[in-house]
Amino acid sequence: MSNAQVSTPAAPANSTRNDRFFTPAVVTLIMISFALGMSEFIIVGILPDIATGLNIPLTTAGGLVSLFAFVYAPATPIGAALASRFERFHVIAALMAVFLLGNILCAVAPNYAVLLVARVIIALISGTTVTTSMTFVDDVASPKNRTKFVAWVFSGFSVAAVFGVPVGTAVANALGWRWAFYVIVAMTVVLIAAMFRVLPKNHYGPRSRFLAQFFIFTEPRIWAGIISVVCGAAATYVFYTYLSPILQDEIGMPASMVSIALSAYGLMCLASNLYSGKLGDRGRGTKPLIGVLPIYLVQAVLLALLPFAVMNPIAGCALLLVLGFFMYLQNTPSQILYMDVAAETHPGSLNLASSFNSMAFNIGIAVGSAVGGLVTDTVGMHWLGPFGAIFALLAAGSVLWLKIDDRKRSSGR
Repeated sequence: MSNAQVSTPAAPANSTRNDRFFTPAVVTLIMISFALGMSEFIIVGILPDIATGLNIPLTTAGGLVSLFAFVYAPATPIGAALASRFERFHVIAALMAVFLLGNILCAVAPNYAVLLVARVIIALISGTTVTTSMTFVDDVASPKNRTKFVAWVFSGFSVAAVFGVPVGTAVANALGWRWAFYVIVAMTVVLIAAMFRVLPKNHYGPRSRFLAQFFIFTEPRIWAGIISVVCGAAATYVFYTYLSPILQDEIGMPASMVSIALSAYGLMCLASNLYSGKLGDRGRGTKPLIGVLPIYLVQAVLLALLPFAVMNPIAGCALLLVLGFFMYLQNTPSQILYMDVAAETHPGSLNLASSFNSMAFNIGIAVGSAVGGLVTDTVGMHWLGPFGAIFALLAAGSVLWLKIDDRKRSSGR
């Protein structure tokens, strides 16, 4: 996830906003993102434990990551378009109830099939929950804090990677992988209670025809942004899906140190998210994403070097941390492209456009993790990096097309 800007309907006349940023409502919405992020990413930290506990191959367990993303990607824009037609609090309350059910099923799943169904349930509602959280911005944050609110809600996912996943991994190592989900269940119960206490209610946003919103997909610049994020995310998730096995089997890290390594990786992801916001400040429309072109090229080079770096534990860990910093750099620039192009060409699709980053990133997760599993089964985990480099080059190619198109538009051709 990344810092982003979203357009939301004007706040009702009777809404109250406080210049103090971290109000109970804002903290609750940030923590919802944290819970969603922890539930999504925890699989990476406990993948070997799940494989052992359910007596399935590691790559089969890794399929949980790709399946989650395959479901998340199409469900997010469809859910965002549908949710805009209903009262906002009722939507987020219903979504969080489904989220609770999904995590309970994860915790008690007796076999892989039930765990698979539980992950599908969570994936169906996660993206729409984030998008719905954003619609509270006008009622819970003052005008000067709106961008800050959006940044913190998206950063909840990065904070989950920094703290939630390592904590969940440590809990799994101590008590068993199911207890990682019990922690999420307990957190969700507290959050649902807090929602009913502090979130504004009885708010309907502007409604638009469901199918008309999807005409934004006829805009080529939107597709260029989507393709670049899909390929950029795939470049990372080719290896990130198997980060725990890479640390243990390729680098030789003791299992007791993996949660610490994941925490360090998460810190780099958080730094990536925050620096992505700075990249997003470099212009409007397509300009910020065009500026990411050299970043994709550097990422491709580093991924190509990964098989050689892991031969040395220090070099391998250092390179993985650097690659963690590349994980979210594209997200704010791409989100600015989606929102600005939508405002220019399809204003009625602004709410739908706000979901494109989550959609594209999760398609990339699905593709990357699926390719990572195929590579691991065929040529071996050692060669995941070069395949990730191919995706980084594809992302660079998409942005290069965007740059050429931008020049043509500027020259009036």
